[in-house]
Amino acid sequence: MLVMTGTGTGVGKTITTAAIAALALEQGRRVAVLKPAQTGVAPDEPGDLDEVVRLAGPGLTTLELRRYPDPLSPEAAARRSGLPPLGPGEIAAAAGGLDADHDLTLVEGAGGLLVRFDPQGSGLADVAWALGAPVVIVAEAGLGTLNATALTAEVATRRGLNVAGVVIGSWPAVPDLAAVENLRDLPEAAGAPLLGVLSEGLGEANRDTFAERVRHELSPWFGGEFDPETFAGSVSAQK
Repeated sequence: MLVMTGTGTGVGKTITTAAIAALALEQGRRVAVLKPAQTGVAPDEPGDLDEVVRLAGPGLTTLELRRYPDPLSPEAAARRSGLPPLGPGEIAAAAGGLDADHDLTLVEGAGGLLVRFDPQGSGLADVAWALGAPVVIVAEAGLGTLNATALTAEVATRRGLNVAGVVIGSWPAVPDLAAVENLRDLPEAAGAPLLGVLSEGLGEANRDTFAERVRHELSPWFGGEFDPETFAGSVSAQK
């Protein structure tokens, strides 16, 4: 089981979740993806899980526990809508149930590690702790990402969580100096290895192209071929 979190909103958590799921499915593994709370999406609109299935393939098991229409934190969205909030116990129970019947369960959070799910202030960090599951941090490529990544990793560590590694959720076609240097600095900030660099626009690929590209962009830890030193060296040589 892996808990997928980000340094913020829009950093590429859903694409990263789909990429990891795609590689696992390619290996013949039974994969489940849990989205505890989907916010900012109407009941009849496609959400993050639909995007994961579109990219990774129909062999996935998916489960969404709550859906709130306002694009806010789950706790604030639940409060505004009058719908019941979602606690870590319910999330952990759902994840544990999925994991009992699957080889890999991915739990995709909303925003960052401390985004509130309920009025008590519970967040994804509490879910990861309850599950004893490693955390994958999805980070941005450029300026400002080191601080956000270090804060996320420090919170995780202080709460007794294991940070498995960091993945850059969207690597620009033309990286600037900060992005290039961050390839070497992000593992220091996270206190964990760089496990992948997903290219900008990857979510627009069709399923076959997506699977081929993520194989080169994710670490062998996920079943891919990505080597951070080789990638950093090739990018630095272009600057």
